[in-house]
Amino acid sequence: MSVESSATPLGKVRGLGPAGHGGHHWLEERFTSVVLVLLSLWLVFSLLILPDFDRGTLLEWLGSAWASVPMGLFVFYAFKHGLDGLKVVVDDYVHHEGNRVAVHFILTILAIAGGAAALLALARIALGAAAA
Repeated sequence: MSVESSATPLGKVRGLGPAGHGGHHWLEERFTSVVLVLLSLWLVFSLLILPDFDRGTLLEWLGSAWASVPMGLFVFYAFKHGLDGLKVVVDDYVHHEGNRVAVHFILTILAIAGGAAALLALARIALGAAAA
C-alpha cells in the first residue's frame, strides 16, 4: 500500500498524507540543501581567490559584509539542515514517544547552542573584537 493511497481524501488535497507532515518537511529539506550547495560553492570560490590563508587575511576577509553575511547564512542553514536530518533519523529509529521527545529536545538545544556559538564568533570577527 503506497503512502498516498492510505491518506484521507482531504489529506490528499492538502498533501499531508497519513503522517500529517506532508510535503512541507520534504520541501524544507530540499530548500536547505540547495541553499547549502550554493553557499558551499561561494565559500570554496571565495577562499580560492584569497591571496593567503594566514590569520590576518582570513580575519580581514570575514570582517567584510560580503563575507560575513553569507557565512552567517551558511552557519544558520548548516545547523538547521543538520538538526532536521538528525530528527528524521531519531523518528525512524527511536520508537518510544517519551525517548523520541527527549532526544529531539536535546538535539534542538545542542543545535541552538552550537549555532549561537558559531554566529557569536563570526560576529566578533566581523565587528573586529577578535582582531585585538
